[in-house]
Amino acid sequence: MSVAYQSRHVLEDHISGFEGEPNPNHLAVARRPVIFSVLAHAGQEEWTLAALKAMSDISVRHAGPDEWLAVSEVLAAESLARDLAILDAGRVSFFEQSDGRVILRLSGPSVRRILAKCVAIDLHPEVFAEGQSANMLCCHVSANLARTGPDRFEIIIPRSYAGSVFEELMEMGREFALTAGFAD
Repeated sequence: MSVAYQSRHVLEDHISGFEGEPNPNHLAVARRPVIFSVLAHAGQEEWTLAALKAMSDISVRHAGPDEWLAVSEVLAAESLARDLAILDAGRVSFFEQSDGRVILRLSGPSVRRILAKCVAIDLHPEVFAEGQSANMLCCHVSANLARTGPDRFEIIIPRSYAGSVFEELMEMGREFALTAGFAD
């Protein structure tokens, strides 16, 4: 007897009921992002970062000393793994995180006020510039926060905490009419 499994996003049940038109303040959940952790070997930090930035169709997020997250919603995991494997194995190591991470995108005019309730860093545009990212606690959960636009942020969190962080963000955004849905 064969069994067919249906792939469901961890936040599928949390999103139901939010299918209407998004408000200006919106939380979008990426359905199938590809995420790899990339670690530079000792003395290879600059070379590794330059090599990652030269790759197309990925976003590079700083995740700690000599560590970055390579994120793509265009490439398949196998394609990105092939591209990373071309890099010198003596300079860099990498491993896939896609199934263990969730990406939440917050956007809108009140996004900084919403995030100020759950992260302990200054999100002023002159301090946390576009393209900048950092590891921090978000809703008491270890996360990577990246500023991706003037009023847009992405939060990468562990899959097992996605429901909790989603619920807390929705509660914190209630006064700003925060809506939620899956990203297109």
